[in-house]
Amino acid sequence: MALISLKDVQLRFGDEPLFAGIDLHIQSGDRLVLLGRNGVGKSTLLRLIAGRIEPDSGAAAISNEVRVALLSQEDETGFVGTALEYCLEAANPPAISEVEAQKFLTRLGMQADEGFATLSGGGRRRVMLAAALAAEPEVLLLDEPTNHLDIDTAIWLEGYLQREAATLLMITHDRAFAKAVANRVAELDRGELFSFDCGYEEFLRRRDSQLESEQQQRAAFDRKLAAEEAWLRRGVKARRTRDEGRVRALLKMREEFRQRRNRLGSVNLKAEDAGRSGKLVAEVSNLSFTYPDSQEPDRPLIHGLSTTIMRGDKVGIVGPNGAGKTTLIRLLLGELTPDAGHVRTGTNLQPLYFDQMRSQLDPDRTVVENLSGGDDQLIVGGKPKHVNAYLQDFLFNPERARNPVKILSGGERNRLLLAKLFAQPSNLLILDEPTNDLDMETLDLLEDMLLQYPGTVLLVSHDREFLDNVVTDCLVFTPDGDIHEFVGGYSDWRQRVAAGLPGGTSAGTAAGGARSAGSTGNSPTSSHGDDSRSDSSTAAAGSRPTRRERKLSYKEARELESLPERIAGLEQRIEELHTAMADPEFYRQEGDQVAQLTGELQDCEEQLEAAFHRWEELDQLPQ
Repeated sequence: MALISLKDVQLRFGDEPLFAGIDLHIQSGDRLVLLGRNGVGKSTLLRLIAGRIEPDSGAAAISNEVRVALLSQEDETGFVGTALEYCLEAANPPAISEVEAQKFLTRLGMQADEGFATLSGGGRRRVMLAAALAAEPEVLLLDEPTNHLDIDTAIWLEGYLQREAATLLMITHDRAFAKAVANRVAELDRGELFSFDCGYEEFLRRRDSQLESEQQQRAAFDRKLAAEEAWLRRGVKARRTRDEGRVRALLKMREEFRQRRNRLGSVNLKAEDAGRSGKLVAEVSNLSFTYPDSQEPDRPLIHGLSTTIMRGDKVGIVGPNGAGKTTLIRLLLGELTPDAGHVRTGTNLQPLYFDQMRSQLDPDRTVVENLSGGDDQLIVGGKPKHVNAYLQDFLFNPERARNPVKILSGGERNRLLLAKLFAQPSNLLILDEPTNDLDMETLDLLEDMLLQYPGTVLLVSHDREFLDNVVTDCLVFTPDGDIHEFVGGYSDWRQRVAAGLPGGTSAGTAAGGARSAGSTGNSPTSSHGDDSRSDSSTAAAGSRPTRRERKLSYKEARELESLPERIAGLEQRIEELHTAMADPEFYRQEGDQVAQLTGELQDCEEQLEAAFHRWEELDQLPQ
């Protein structure tokens, strides 16, 4: 018998159906990962299963006396009391022992007597996770459980869920976590739920196979539709009785094609290039720093750090929570002044900083106001662009663009911050946990964009697969307080340490890591010279496993499928602009209006040329 059953569940927010009659049955032993684009209702579905909201119609049933615990994405800022008191009061029914609650709080790096309301957003999330785990429920519902966890703690959580969580439904952007934990997959797409009785990796293989089949079917459909449209344009008397059926079939095909156009597109991620920086990006020499209000003023958070970052480096910064990763970023940006040592930055640097707390966004202002101050246009790549057109590249339709940021999902807020940053030219990207809450497809696109980015990238992330695929070097803050430089991805470093080999060149020490409760104890011994950064990144990358076979990927297949429509739209707009400019009255308009439309024509022609080039490039790849 299923522990949880959803039958024909429907739910509407406004005019659009969020769930259009979905069915889901969760049996004991299922560890299901729920996938889907940001904003499609994944978090809402978890809250519905937990009984926090009711469906408009259909049935959501939980077996009698089954205990359910939910880690919600919503930040519970109103609770007054300690972290331990939160855990004890959050239980429903209240059956958590203090010993169990303290055990999980300690394991997640939290103090039981800390005031809940005084904690950072990440600290509150870890307390909420501790409360859910300590409840020992029959069904555990987790919404982005690895957010605000360091990598070692995420690995510990993987093992704990594999051993102890009999039944689990989770939302996660962490692909390594999903691969390790899930034995079922469900995907939410435009109100429908599709279930797969397999793990995450097998799901990816099945999805690629299904995509291939769909591509062939759609190609045949498109050829037939084009032929029928040509038949109609040739002036056949289609109103004759024997042709009416053919016309009705054509109208039906048009509607089917329109429905395909209305499907969710892909995020168009592109960072504006500010040109080459100087060869040296940053030189850090014997850097030490202690916060003025530190309880251990004689123990610097960062001590004696020396490293050099060169143009084109893609450096991962990893380590336990509290080790000093974000502090290092703020020192590099000049937001903090070191107690000793110095940071020398290179020439012609134009940095962009993605702050994991998204402090650059005003939650009370709308999406458009956050992006452009409320103006209809913004400058992208040196050219004016309508703000709604730019936002559609990041999957915000005009209606969503008028909403305040505070009602957006976590992933939508991250997309908005990326949109805000990428409108500005840069040659140095500093990204502090950019993958939090992003759906996996957008995460893939961000990964590819960073690989093609011509500038320098500094990346703080707990996402192991993302780090492995993007970075060429790592600065590792270890649990025993050392800081190591290593050429290669994070998993390469772990494998080397696990094999008892030196974990890279010692670059300094960090006090924060030694206090982290998320440590696994796999601390490398300090070594010198075995993996010098003087080795070229290219040589290091060449010795690593190939990231993926060069064949048509899932997102590239989606892109290839959408290009004919995009090309047709650009050709139509270019024709409209040429027609307008052929009218003598056109040049009697205001000069700004003429310049705007002339610039739009040039932009459309450049986009058309790029689209044809991309179509040829993708069409040559094997499927």
